[in-house]
Amino acid sequence: MDSTGRTSRRDFIKLTTAATVTAATSTTILAAEEHWRPERVAPSDKIRLGLIGAGGQGMGDTREALKNPGIELIAAADLYDGRLIRAKEIWGNQLVTTRDYREILARPDIDAVIIATPDHWHMRISNDAMKAGKDVYCEKPMVQTLDQGKSVIETAQKTNRILQVGSQRVSSIVYKKAKDLLASGAIGELNTVECWWDRSSAIGAWQYSIPPDASPATVDWDRFLGDAPKREFDATRFFRWRNYRDYGTGVAGDLFVHLFSGLHFIVGTTGPTRVMATGGTRYWKDGRDVPDVMLALYDYPKTASIPAFNLLLRVNFAAGANESSGFRFIGNDGVMTVSGTVTLNKRQKAKEPGYTIDTFPKATQEAFLKEYRAKYPENKQEINAASQDTYAAPSGYSDSVDHFAAFFEGMRTRKPVVEDAIFGFRAAGPALLTNRSYFDNRTYEWNPETMTFNKERGA
Repeated sequence: MDSTGRTSRRDFIKLTTAATVTAATSTTILAAEEHWRPERVAPSDKIRLGLIGAGGQGMGDTREALKNPGIELIAAADLYDGRLIRAKEIWGNQLVTTRDYREILARPDIDAVIIATPDHWHMRISNDAMKAGKDVYCEKPMVQTLDQGKSVIETAQKTNRILQVGSQRVSSIVYKKAKDLLASGAIGELNTVECWWDRSSAIGAWQYSIPPDASPATVDWDRFLGDAPKREFDATRFFRWRNYRDYGTGVAGDLFVHLFSGLHFIVGTTGPTRVMATGGTRYWKDGRDVPDVMLALYDYPKTASIPAFNLLLRVNFAAGANESSGFRFIGNDGVMTVSGTVTLNKRQKAKEPGYTIDTFPKATQEAFLKEYRAKYPENKQEINAASQDTYAAPSGYSDSVDHFAAFFEGMRTRKPVVEDAIFGFRAAGPALLTNRSYFDNRTYEWNPETMTFNKERGA
């Protein structure tokens, strides 16, 4: 230490090298929770499904659903004939196929439906299905517009049907572990959450393949439009509907809502109170009318169980070489990263805070050092060892299968599921309000309890 009380670089290296302990690391493989997945199901307890919307997501959902025992696919509906042909190729010629989803709802041998249509059909088909006595697994976002959420909630309550939204993170053993770690105080008091979902491929940016036989003869264009503005047949709009506000919900509805669902489950919050967004169409200038870069900030309020914190969300469709998504939960004592696995990093702390006194008069420096060393004796500076613990799902684990298992368990027991209509709208609401903030260039207030919004005063 020199005459001003400053620790030289050499002394500092000696000090920290002597005191630092090698960081402890560990990896734990989580146990899959199979208590709700029976090994065998009696014929009387079988669940018979109808698929409404047999595109990539709908077919993927169905494959995951059928991995659960006691599940049978009876019928499929889609507006492109080629998908109906493909459904029979996959699941057999006995499969009933139709362009009209109402034919599926009218069948007494169907217990539940998977709704994987474009977003602008979610509310109507969900409500029609529940009124027809069917339980509903509806892809996210639950609704396309903010004024539709209450309708789905009310229908679910009036009909006493099970409705589960298809954001599978709430059923993941990885997210359950993150929830438990946060609640245990593993990172101390939460203050910030950063979320991201970046893509750089054409398919990731919704440039889905268009079949060469797409035409008004093979596509039910008028039925597809529904309540959307009328226009001439456009195969690009039909097969790449996520690019257009008339049918989809853009980045926020496709991806932000997944992040909201995971965040709300882990933290145990009902949602933010303030929403502000920006972004632009920076790379995919293909005629889409939604942004390919979106950033947003959210204020989450203090409650009885959680402190106030801020959330940053980001999606970029021209970022990096590979697709990447995840969360960083930043607390006073550490950081928890959730991205396929949970990684917990305890914050490294020095017992001495250090000091910067060389600009003080010499007498003041001496007085400061006397008091400082009384509290922190010389050569007692220590750096606590950092620790890194990782928690991973076992090989082959699928949270989508578990999410369907939760849905089927809810159907059989008639007990509420986690991601019901209220949870679904509390995730969709802030996502849809993010779009409104972006397109209106305004900040909005959101009430997560009443699920209503207002333009921020002075905005």
